[in-house]
Amino acid sequence: MKYYIGIDLGGTNIVAGIVNEQFELIAKASEKTNAGRPAQEIAKTMADTAKAAVHAAGLELSQITSAGIGTPGIVDNEKREVIFASNLYFHNVPLGQMVEDELHIPVFVANDADTAAYGEFMAGAGKMEDGHHISNMLAITLGTGVGSGIIINSKIYNGYGFAGGEFGHTVIHLGGRQCACGRKGCLETYCSATGLITTTKEHMRRNPDSLMWKLCGGDIDKVDGRTSFDAAAQGDAAGKAVVEEYTSALGESIVNAINTLQPEIVCIGGGVSKQGENLLRPIRTYMDSYCFDRFAKNRTEIRIAQLGNDAGVIGAALIGLQQD
Repeated sequence: MKYYIGIDLGGTNIVAGIVNEQFELIAKASEKTNAGRPAQEIAKTMADTAKAAVHAAGLELSQITSAGIGTPGIVDNEKREVIFASNLYFHNVPLGQMVEDELHIPVFVANDADTAAYGEFMAGAGKMEDGHHISNMLAITLGTGVGSGIIINSKIYNGYGFAGGEFGHTVIHLGGRQCACGRKGCLETYCSATGLITTTKEHMRRNPDSLMWKLCGGDIDKVDGRTSFDAAAQGDAAGKAVVEEYTSALGESIVNAINTLQPEIVCIGGGVSKQGENLLRPIRTYMDSYCFDRFAKNRTEIRIAQLGNDAGVIGAALIGLQQD
C-alpha cells in the first residue's frame, strides 16, 4: 500500500493528512499557521504537522511515498517556490525544498485552489460512476472569494507564468463593483458568498417588506449566503430576484468557461454550493440556452463538489502523481 502526505497551508491553519492509494483520507492533524513568522519556521511547523498525521495514521515516515503542499499565492510548480503570497508575507520562498529538508521525502507544491480542484478531480466530483476516466475539469469554489482550478489532460493547468486559472477575476460587468484585484466587475464581486450578500442587501433596501428582513431578524448585518435562497424557497419575490440575479451571473460565467474549454465536468464547491439543486437547476437552464455544446453530442456536466474542506489536503497529497 502506498501512502501520501497532503499539507493544506492557510493563513490561519495548517492541516496535514494521509491519503492512501485508493485516494482515501485516513488521518489528519492540524496546527496554527501564525502567519508573519519567518518562512523557515512555518515550514518546520508544516513538517511537524505532517509527522503528527503520519503518527495518527499508525504509520512511519519511511512508509510515505511523497508529500504535497497546497499554498495560497502564485506558485512556481517546477522550482517548488512560492513566488508571492500576500497573507503569508512570502516572496520567492522555496517552500518545497524547506519542507523536504525536514521530511526527507519528495515534496511537491501547488496553489491551494489548484490542489482543491485536483482533489475533486481525483477523488470527488471528477469520478465517473461507470468507471470512465475523465481528463478535463473546471472547479469553482464560491466562498469569501471565488477560487478556481483547471485540469487539462489530467494535469493542473496554471499558465505560462503560473498565474493563470483565476476564473474569479474575469470581468462579467464592465465598470461594475470594485474588486480587490484592482479591476471592476470581476466575477468574485458578484458570485462569491460576499458578493451574494452584497446583492441581497441591495434588494432588501429596495424592498422593506421582503421576507429576507424577517429571516435576518431585522438586522441587515446578519444577512448570509442562505438568506435569499431561503426567502426564495418560501415564495418571496425579492428573494427570488436575488437568486435569479446571482445564478444568471454565475451561469453566464460558466457558459463563457465552457465555450472556451468545454471540460467534461464543471464542479462547484464552497459555502454557496450547499444550495445544491436550487443552485444548479437555473445554471443548467442557462447552459442549455447558451452553451455552444448544446449542438454537440457530448456535453459538459455541472456537479456539486463532494470533498468539502478535505479537497485541498487530498489534492495536495496526490499532486506528485502528475509526474508519472
